[in-house]
Amino acid sequence: MSVQASATRWYSSVWRWHFYAGLFCIPFIIWLALTGTIYLWRPQLEALLDRPYDHLATVGQVSAPNAQVSAALRAVPGSTLHKYILPEAEGQAVRVLVTVKGVDKRVYVDPRSLAILHVVTEDNRPLAVVMRLHGQLLAGDIGSYVIEIAACWAVVMLLTGLYLWWPRGRKGMAGVLYPRLRGGRRLFWRDIHATTGIWVSVFALGLILTGLPWATAWGSYLAEVRQLTGTTKGPVDWTIGGKAPTPKADAMLGPHPGHRGMVKAAPPIRPGELEHVIATIRPLRIAPPVLISPPEHEGGLWAVASDAADRPLRSDAQIDGATGRLVGRVDFADRHWIDQTIGYGIAAHEGALFGIANQILGTLTALFLVVLAVSGTIMWWRRRPIGLLGAPVPLTRPRFRAGLVAALVALGAYMPLFGVTLVLVLIAEVLVLRRVPATRHWLGLGRVGAHDGLNGGVGERDFRI
Repeated sequence: MSVQASATRWYSSVWRWHFYAGLFCIPFIIWLALTGTIYLWRPQLEALLDRPYDHLATVGQVSAPNAQVSAALRAVPGSTLHKYILPEAEGQAVRVLVTVKGVDKRVYVDPRSLAILHVVTEDNRPLAVVMRLHGQLLAGDIGSYVIEIAACWAVVMLLTGLYLWWPRGRKGMAGVLYPRLRGGRRLFWRDIHATTGIWVSVFALGLILTGLPWATAWGSYLAEVRQLTGTTKGPVDWTIGGKAPTPKADAMLGPHPGHRGMVKAAPPIRPGELEHVIATIRPLRIAPPVLISPPEHEGGLWAVASDAADRPLRSDAQIDGATGRLVGRVDFADRHWIDQTIGYGIAAHEGALFGIANQILGTLTALFLVVLAVSGTIMWWRRRPIGLLGAPVPLTRPRFRAGLVAALVALGAYMPLFGVTLVLVLIAEVLVLRRVPATRHWLGLGRVGAHDGLNGGVGERDFRI
């Protein structure tokens, strides 16, 4: 077999995987890009939504924190204190999180008059809903699994796309780094797709990989690996599949407020303890918002945690409420290097690591991903034969070389759901899809030159996108 023929067969095979991965991922890519962009601007959107409660009159004396909590508990009968969020400005309403029947509610209290300004269930807050749409499709663990599978195959789509983009002997950067605008509609959409892909791939891969710790399967997989390797050091401060991974992690509200399971009822608050805790933490300069959690049992310690969007700024503390004594403090630098790495990644994913520039970069990445998805869809729709899916027809099956097998094993080990779904797809193709003539014909699984009368001759030029 000549080198050129071998390269052509590899190209056709890679294109097929790129086509199938893209066809499956495109709806999810658009969905994740849109919902993710909304969530990127969470600080500005939440500030806008909470504006009526952040510019209160500052005339009069501020009530004691314990009185503020009592007012919030009266507003939600039968509730217990979950968290007290330390106000950041003088005219700001106090946010008190209370729990009733396992449901968290956020109560906005005027710190002077103790008037109840607003009560909302945490899971019903607009940005909490957006986050569940983004990560779980509002379908719990099942939605999280679907999103994770799409993310894994999006990695395959991007990697195979880079292989197809590689400029094999092409002169000049036209059609490689920037689109050619005068070659007709077919060339235009091809170039838009290819050049957008090369510019966005690195950032898109970064978004996908930094989003995996939240996923139900991958997050649990990482937790198990860390448990087996002894690399667990304290609770993590991000949710896995919308839930706190350990009870201790509930001392930190984590990246997405309201994503909590059943919360254990706290014991009654002793008079003066909350005031002691606040007096102790104010000089510590913990990055806001600062969340104060009551003891989980009688005589226990109060937990204080920063919920700063820029996670490297976060720190946690434990305080004896009776005396106000600082018992312990853990800063970001004290965490395990794995937690630090994930913390930096999550902060970048949420657009909080380097301010407004991070938000703009994330928004542009999402926009380019939508362009990539739309241009790919248009190319497919314009080229597909009537009555067929329009997948590239395989010239022949390339041999599975050691490098390819190693790459697939590595991807499967790093992303288990990719490995599982890849095996299921290959089994389904061999045992079912190829055995039914109509299905084989529609999916384009027949090889060129096969004598089943279903495929016509397709040359190398038909594989060049």
